[in-house]
Amino acid sequence: MESTKGPQPCPLLLFTLLFLFLNSRTMQAENQELELLLSFKSSLNDPSKYLSNWNTSATFCNWLGITCTNSSHISVIQLSGKNMSGKISSFIFHLPYIQTVDLSSNQLSGKLPDDIFFSSSLRYLNLSNNNFTGPIPSGSVPLLETLDLSNNMLSGKIPQEIGSFWSLKFLDLGGNVLAGEIPPSIAKLKSLQVFTLASNRLVGQIPRELGQMRSLKLIYLGYNNLSGEIPTEIGQLISLNHLNLVYNNLIGQIPTSLGNLTDLQYLFLYQNKLTGPIPKSIFGLTKLISLDLSDNFLSGEIPELIIKLKNLEILHLFSNNLTGKIPVALSTLPRLQVLQLWSNKLSGEIPNDLGKHNNLTVLDLSTNSLAGRIPEGLCSSGNLFKLILFSNSLEGEIPKSLSACKSLQRIRLQENGLSGELPSEFTKLPLVYFLDISANKLLGRIDTRKWEMPSLQMLRLARNSFLGGLPDSFGSDNLENLDLSHNQFSGAIPDKFGRLSDLMQLNLSKNKLSGEIPDDLSSCEKLVSLDLSQNKLSGQIPASFSEMPVLGQLDLSHNELSGEVPANLGKEESLVQLNISHNHFHGGLPSTGAFLAINASAVTGNNLCGGDKTSGLPPCRRMKSPLWWFYVACSLGALVLLSLVAFGFVFIRGKRNSELKRVENEDGTWELLFFNSKASKSIAIEDIIISMKEENLISRGKKGASYKGKSITNNTQFILRKTNDVNSIPPSEVAELGKLQHPNVVKLFGLCRSNKGTYVVHEYIDGKKLSEVLRNLSWERRQQIAIGIAKALRFLHCYCSPTVLVGYMSPEKIIIDGKDEPHLIASLPGLLCVDDTKCFISSAYAAPETRETKDISERSDMYGFGLVLIELLTGKCPADAEFGEHGSIVKWARYCYSDCHLDVWIDPMMRGNASINQNEMVETMNVALQCTATEPTARPSANEVSKTLESALKTSSCVLGLKFPSSLF
Repeated sequence: MESTKGPQPCPLLLFTLLFLFLNSRTMQAENQELELLLSFKSSLNDPSKYLSNWNTSATFCNWLGITCTNSSHISVIQLSGKNMSGKISSFIFHLPYIQTVDLSSNQLSGKLPDDIFFSSSLRYLNLSNNNFTGPIPSGSVPLLETLDLSNNMLSGKIPQEIGSFWSLKFLDLGGNVLAGEIPPSIAKLKSLQVFTLASNRLVGQIPRELGQMRSLKLIYLGYNNLSGEIPTEIGQLISLNHLNLVYNNLIGQIPTSLGNLTDLQYLFLYQNKLTGPIPKSIFGLTKLISLDLSDNFLSGEIPELIIKLKNLEILHLFSNNLTGKIPVALSTLPRLQVLQLWSNKLSGEIPNDLGKHNNLTVLDLSTNSLAGRIPEGLCSSGNLFKLILFSNSLEGEIPKSLSACKSLQRIRLQENGLSGELPSEFTKLPLVYFLDISANKLLGRIDTRKWEMPSLQMLRLARNSFLGGLPDSFGSDNLENLDLSHNQFSGAIPDKFGRLSDLMQLNLSKNKLSGEIPDDLSSCEKLVSLDLSQNKLSGQIPASFSEMPVLGQLDLSHNELSGEVPANLGKEESLVQLNISHNHFHGGLPSTGAFLAINASAVTGNNLCGGDKTSGLPPCRRMKSPLWWFYVACSLGALVLLSLVAFGFVFIRGKRNSELKRVENEDGTWELLFFNSKASKSIAIEDIIISMKEENLISRGKKGASYKGKSITNNTQFILRKTNDVNSIPPSEVAELGKLQHPNVVKLFGLCRSNKGTYVVHEYIDGKKLSEVLRNLSWERRQQIAIGIAKALRFLHCYCSPTVLVGYMSPEKIIIDGKDEPHLIASLPGLLCVDDTKCFISSAYAAPETRETKDISERSDMYGFGLVLIELLTGKCPADAEFGEHGSIVKWARYCYSDCHLDVWIDPMMRGNASINQNEMVETMNVALQCTATEPTARPSANEVSKTLESALKTSSCVLGLKFPSSLF
């Protein structure tokens, strides 16, 4: 039977059509991803050119930071730490297959895109350590496992929708300015393991619903304003190994339910208002490594149950109201390294075996009521480097075993009842840099023993019963503070003390020292405070004391000094406190600054005269015999003759150096006026004209252009700044500025004028503007810069007549040389703004009153300096676009200073060492906020700021209102 067949489709044709269809879809998807990536790139500023290969010459799967899946679709964007800035666009969140986006540790700013949670495929999102502002957008990505928005400036409340991120395992919103309460919906995140909201402005109670999040391993809610009690439900989180609720306002007792957290390794509850005893259940947490309950109001005793914590390495219970004895059980904890129980009400003796079976590195039991002897075995581990036992009632001798503790670096045993002589090897500890054994009952000679302490910086032996002579050396060239006062030392002050080049404070008062004051002491050029009072010193005040550059306090009272007071003593601006009372001085008081308005109590008990009314001294009188009159007449005649000769010389030389010279050339008539003789001889009109070429252009702005020039004759370099107004600079006023000489102020060489404009010539500093280098500077280098600028302002404000104002203080006017020394460019009269006052008034560095009245003053300069300090500390510029709800950098800084942890506001560049330098950083921010006070009269003077910064940064003093462990000092 014959069959009939119709036409059959060709399989090859079907396959071809299907292939073309799928390939076109793939190409469309790839083109879409390419366009989204290029759009994302266009929104970024990429100074380091990391995205230079993001172009169509290569497939995007080979671009830096891009990872593709096997199907050639983008799955990962990894651009962490690439120094990129700009506002983030939403394009990358529309990539259809994106799973990971990491843009952390850049300088990105602006608000987060509203559709940041658009992609349903996203698993990992990290935007931490940027400068994002505004609220966290609403939305949900059910499959997202990691969300890290920490260390930005995000504000507003935590969205209630946070509970719909079902798959989250890691959530970090810390280091922002989030406000409001923690939403209870957070408890819906059943898979969450790491939960961090630290360093925000959160208020209210910790939600009890947290007890439902059984997968949690870490909770960090510290540095907020949370209140109420710690929920007992937290005791249900049996997987928890890290609980941190520090720096809040939590009250009540520590829940006993925390004893259920058998996996807990770290428990931090310090800086709250917790009361009652430490629950005994806490001592059943046998996996605890670190326990910190300090700075609360806890009471009761430390139980012997602590013997169970065999894994404990750090125990901080300081600053509470704990009573009773230190438990002997602490001696049995084999891994214990840090034990700090200071500032409690502990009594009894230190356990005799403490240290023998531990691994102690830090021991601070200061400010208690401990008695008995210091145990011999404290340094049995060989690792103890801090021993802090001051302000107790300890007695007996210093243990000889401490002399063999070569790891010791810091020893504070002052204000006890220790007796006897120093152990023979105690003065040979190689690493000790701070030794304070003052206010005890120690005795014996210290000059007959060998001092070999090469690291020693601070030595205090005051208020003991040491006797004999002073040693020539303490075995260290690094001594900064030496206090031997209130003893029975006798003999002369060693000449070799003058070799202590780093010495800043020397106190030898209330001893029995005799002989003359060594002239060599003036070699201690860093000496700030010198107290030799209440001894038996004789002779005269060394004339070289007048040359000590930073000496601020000098007390020579109650000695047997004689002669006249050196005429130049007090000429250095630094000397502000001086006492020479109760000696045998005679003659008139010097007319230097230190003696102006000196208090009568500081000069009484001598045979002195002169001074103003405050000195309480009679006016000086001189015999007026005929011989005396003849002598005076001859002297005056000679003086007049010399003055006329000198005046003629100066006049002629001044005319030669400061005369307004005119030079004719093809460019017209040039007028040159130099204030510096060297510049006058070195820089010719040809040098000026040659420098005004485009290749020498440094910058151009509203105020004119700046050029770098060089003298043809001797290669003297200079900067030529052109202004746009020929009549903007009065030469008579600028002439005074030409005389200014200070290492931190850029020297003004002169002025040049022609039909083309007016030019300012000043010295060339081989360096860069502060604004260009700030981001790469360490804290130590920023310290040096801050002090240098303060010194420049003090000079301009306090030692120039009339006062010289900076007018427009900004990092653009500060040049940093190769040694990190700042050089401030002082404004010239008429040049605060060339166009009109608007350019300065609108400056982000202008003081509030300057914006209103257009007036500038010393106080407005200090406001600008305060802003520069804030920028040095935070890395943020006052002109930055947004500071969240605070509106300005000053309000933001005030909030951060009072309510935030240091890590929130310090420049990320310095966060690594912030804990080491936190005292100095906080003190500097305190100064900055004083300088930026709204009321001008509330701002400190340049003189006050300079002294405060130098003192704070030299001594790392504790900041008023902040509490740090005593072992830091």
